[in-house]
Amino acid sequence: MRRYLVGGAVRDRLLGLPGGDRDWVVVGATPEEMIRAGYLPVGKDFPVFLHAQTKEEHALARTERKTAPGYHGFVFHAAPDVTLEQDLARRDFTINAIAEAEDGTLVDPYGGQRDVDARVLRHVSPAFAEDPVRILRAARFLARFAPLGFTIAPETLQLMRGMVAAGEVDHLVPERVWQELKKALEMPQPSAAIALLRDCGALARLLPEVDALYGVPQRPEYHPEVDTGVHLEMVLDMAARLAPGDALIGFCALTHDLGKALTPKDQLPRHVGHEHGGVRPLRAVCARYKVPAEYAAVAEIVCREHLNIHRLAELRADTVHELIARCDGFRKPERIRQLAIACEADARGRLGRQETPYPSAALLLELHAAAAAISAGHAVASGLSGPDVGEWLRKARIAAIQSAKE
Repeated sequence: MRRYLVGGAVRDRLLGLPGGDRDWVVVGATPEEMIRAGYLPVGKDFPVFLHAQTKEEHALARTERKTAPGYHGFVFHAAPDVTLEQDLARRDFTINAIAEAEDGTLVDPYGGQRDVDARVLRHVSPAFAEDPVRILRAARFLARFAPLGFTIAPETLQLMRGMVAAGEVDHLVPERVWQELKKALEMPQPSAAIALLRDCGALARLLPEVDALYGVPQRPEYHPEVDTGVHLEMVLDMAARLAPGDALIGFCALTHDLGKALTPKDQLPRHVGHEHGGVRPLRAVCARYKVPAEYAAVAEIVCREHLNIHRLAELRADTVHELIARCDGFRKPERIRQLAIACEADARGRLGRQETPYPSAALLLELHAAAAAISAGHAVASGLSGPDVGEWLRKARIAAIQSAKE
C-alpha cells in the first residue's frame, strides 16, 4: 500500500499558492485493507476513505471507461493492480495530474510541471473529450488562473470545440452547470471563463442570452468599449474586484444587460428600455439552471434598477423611497448593498473608466440608512394604528431621504 498526495494541493504548492484541501490516492490496496488500516469508507460510486485522524480523503487508484453520453456515463475500476500512472491519466489537466510521494518526490508522467511553468492549461489525454463537465472546469480554472498568466492550450481548445460540435454539452444537467458557473463567478477573473466558453462554442449552447450580447454596439460616449459583450466581461471582472468571491454579485454582473441583445437593429446603438427588456431573458436563465431564489431576485433588481441608480442624485425623495421599497430594501437591507456594488461594477466596467469614482453607491447607502432609521415603532409611539402607521412611515421616510439629500 502506497499513498500519494495528488491534484490541487500539489499544483498550488508549485504555483506558490496557499494550500487548500489535501487529497490522496492509494495504490496497491483493497477496500478491506483500507478498513483494517483504520480508514473510514465514505465513497458511493467508487472506493473513497477518510483518514481517521486528519479526515483527508484517500481514494483507491482507479481507471474509468466511457459507457454513455454525459458525465454520468462512466464505469470505474479500482483494484490493487491499477497503477499511479493509470490513475493520473484519467484526470482532466496536466497541472492536476502530478502526484507527490510521502518522501516529497514528484511523479509527473504527463508534463504537469512543464505546464505549470509555462502557465498552460492542457488536457492529459483524449479521454478529456468523454466528460462535458471538463469544459466547465476548464472555464473555471482559467477564471482562477488567468491573473497568473495561464492560457488554454490550442489543442485543448480544439478538443473542446469538437465536444461542443458533438453535442456533449447538451447532456449536462442544469444543477452541474450552475455549480460550475457559480464557482467561476467566485474567481478573480470570471471574464476568462465566459470568453473561453464563447471561444469553444459552449456559451451559445448554455447561455445563448449572454452569447447574443457580443457584437451588439453601445453609444461610445457612455461605453468607449462599444461592444456589449466586451462591456459584460469588464463588468464581471470589476465585480470580482469590488466583491471578491461573491458569486451573487457576479451573477448580477453577468445578467444585468441581457436586454441589450433584444434591441431592434434600427434603434442601435441606443438601448431604450433595455433594463426592463432584460427581465424576461434573465428569468429564462434562472429557470433553466434552477438558480437560487435570492440570486434570481437580486439579479432582477439590478437588471431593472441599474439605470435609476446611475442617476440617483437626480431622483426625487419619493422616487428613491419607492425604489427602495420595490427592492424590499427595508425588510432585506443587504439587497441595497448588493445593488450598490453591482451598479458600481457596471459603471466602472467600461474602457478607461475603471478608476472613475462612482458616488451613487455611497449615496444609495446613505439615503437607505436615513430612511431605514425610521421605524413603525415611532408611529405607534405617536398613538397611530392600522393603515395610518404605513402612511406615516412612508411620509417620514421620504422626509428623511430628502433631508439626507440636502
